[in-house]
Amino acid sequence: MLSNRIVQQQGKAESGRLPIRFPCCVLGSECLQLLLRRCREAKDCAYCPYSRFPVGAALLTAGGEIFSGCNVENACYSLGVCAERTAIQKAISEGHTRFRAMAIASDMADFITPCGACRQVMREFGTDWDLYLTKPDGTYIVKTLQELLPLSFGPEDLQKA
Repeated sequence: MLSNRIVQQQGKAESGRLPIRFPCCVLGSECLQLLLRRCREAKDCAYCPYSRFPVGAALLTAGGEIFSGCNVENACYSLGVCAERTAIQKAISEGHTRFRAMAIASDMADFITPCGACRQVMREFGTDWDLYLTKPDGTYIVKTLQELLPLSFGPEDLQKA
């Protein structure tokens, strides 16, 4: 039943109209494969004429929806936005603030990790994320946000003052 639902909604998601929704938050094989595919597809949409470093990200919400994003550069370099933050901002703009996992893709032969700014933006929404760092050949490793941003500062730290 889940397979049919994914296939039915897949066309809508690829056109950018609706995200794909999974009925549960368990990150099973089918969900993971879709998350990995969506980050690769997002990478192909990257606008990176200056760095020529395309990156794609796919974000799984706690409710089971996937939002993808790519990096978007600007001639004024500091105005560029990373793929990870693009995906997060898309999810936030649709009312989601709880996240389960993110997959990240690039054309690099080795794994890439989110930049410091992206890590801090992720941290705003918790530390219990799984990050799937991928290579073009399809291999991936899994890291937690806590591993990538240890001893972090988050919203709860503002309550301590």
